[in-house]
Amino acid sequence: MPGARIAGGDRVTLRTVEEEDVPFLQRAGANPELRYPLGNPLRTRDDFDLADDDGTDRFLVCLDGEDAGPGGPDADDVRRIGAVTAESVDYRRPELGYWLIPAVHGRGYGTEAVGLVVDYLFRSYDTPAVGAGAFDHNDASRRLLESLGFVEEGRRRKFMFVDGENRDMVQYGLLREDWEDD
Repeated sequence: MPGARIAGGDRVTLRTVEEEDVPFLQRAGANPELRYPLGNPLRTRDDFDLADDDGTDRFLVCLDGEDAGPGGPDADDVRRIGAVTAESVDYRRPELGYWLIPAVHGRGYGTEAVGLVVDYLFRSYDTPAVGAGAFDHNDASRRLLESLGFVEEGRRRKFMFVDGENRDMVQYGLLREDWEDD
């Protein structure tokens, strides 16, 4: 079952990722609708080492039912719909990664979840900026970042072989002062 509530928005809740969530993360990562556009490799259960303190904050994106409490809720009270990670939070500019299950794409849940994580990062860490990358062909992800105020900072050409083609990675950044001014 998902862990404690970290932050809540109008519709989504960020919860800690617990060992019981690994099968959800693994199944979603094996889904070709997600894996190919994101360029993610297949991962086994052993690849998800939540105990390893690697400077990554991990959040489970959930739709909470009315009975879901702030602590570890009953499994029936929470619907897992995705994940957001912030890598390198403890030694350089945090870099975001995010995904949602295809069934909820286009409903604004991703924008709300990523916005909650950005709020969390600026409240929790003394970082001047947050970064994120999106493949050049992933228009939805690029629009999400731009809608939150992220600015294109560069392009890593032919960064990764994704879904049959060498793809560019577009790098985005959001400065603390730009986030706080909104």
